[in-house]
Amino acid sequence: MIRGKPHIVIDDKIPFLEGILEPFARIQYIAGNKITRSHVMNADALLIRTRTKIGPELLSGTSVKFVATATTGHDHIDKDFCLKNGIEWANAPGCNAESVNQYILAALSHLSMLHQFQFRKKTIGIIGVGNVGRKVARSAKLLGMKVLLNDPPRERVEGISKFVSLQQIKEDADIISFHVPLTEDGQYKTKDLFNDEFLNSIQQGTIVLNSSRGEVCNESSLLKGLKTGTILSTALDVWHHEPEINPELLKISDISTPHIAGYSADGKANGTAMSVHALSRHFSLGLDNWYPSEIPLPENKIIRSNFEEDPESQIKSIILSTYPIAVDTNLLKSNPDHFEILRGSYRIRREFKAHIASCSDSQAGKNILGSLGFKLS
Repeated sequence: MIRGKPHIVIDDKIPFLEGILEPFARIQYIAGNKITRSHVMNADALLIRTRTKIGPELLSGTSVKFVATATTGHDHIDKDFCLKNGIEWANAPGCNAESVNQYILAALSHLSMLHQFQFRKKTIGIIGVGNVGRKVARSAKLLGMKVLLNDPPRERVEGISKFVSLQQIKEDADIISFHVPLTEDGQYKTKDLFNDEFLNSIQQGTIVLNSSRGEVCNESSLLKGLKTGTILSTALDVWHHEPEINPELLKISDISTPHIAGYSADGKANGTAMSVHALSRHFSLGLDNWYPSEIPLPENKIIRSNFEEDPESQIKSIILSTYPIAVDTNLLKSNPDHFEILRGSYRIRREFKAHIASCSDSQAGKNILGSLGFKLS
């Protein structure tokens, strides 16, 4: 260790970071899934993503006392171990919520064209109404869908007025989207939340989307539902045993992506910034307000449309112009063994706020696009 400077080991796929911490710390960049005890034995802190598992196997006997993950999720961190060993940890809650919202809207736009349905005739059940679920609920309402919300922990605190039972979602929703953390036991267990019992309770022809954690949906149940037609279609961004994913489910799912729903450039910048802030506060680095200065612009910054045609179709086309989700699906289906490569070298995707929608004089269309976050011209 350089005297007076902390030694920080960093996942080399965390973007916008090169040169930022070097004046304040000794920095070592390593691929997240290749960080070992030998790398961290004398380190003071780690800056990671989900591919680095934090627990006794990695950190017992090391000098690490602080871990920051540039992700919303934190189930890769053994919190009990950290607490018992005086290791502080921080995540980046909500950093990629808008990115996942964009992913879900792109998925729904693609599926609605593929299966020829209209948003205004659909009911979506959102399971888990945290940072992401709230955004998806708001967007779905803007697009004309009826929205049902299920979130038992929030319902327990806030009362039942905003929420419905899981059974009502099973019975009434045409589309079900999961936005829950992975919990393997306890009152609010979510592991295998979608299982055979769940499958047997839903409507024929239901659409299922999972961008939370793969283990939330039992893959055998998903396959059974797709083969029988109980499930019309799935959009899956998360999988059991990543990166060794189920080839049959990959093939049969309409949308299959390599855990990149939250991988917009904006979401990554947010996660990096929040992690730097956490490190800065812990080590008094003076970077509490830092943010990446140069996020690449989208190739199609200005999107032109004509609302004299069907407004819903126009909005779907605009959403897919910002994120043509079929590209990521085709890449993974064509290269199933490249899950980590596709994830690690993910292309630049910017959120709605980075795009300008140049539309006709449809005030209703402008209102929806503006509310979704687009700039208008």
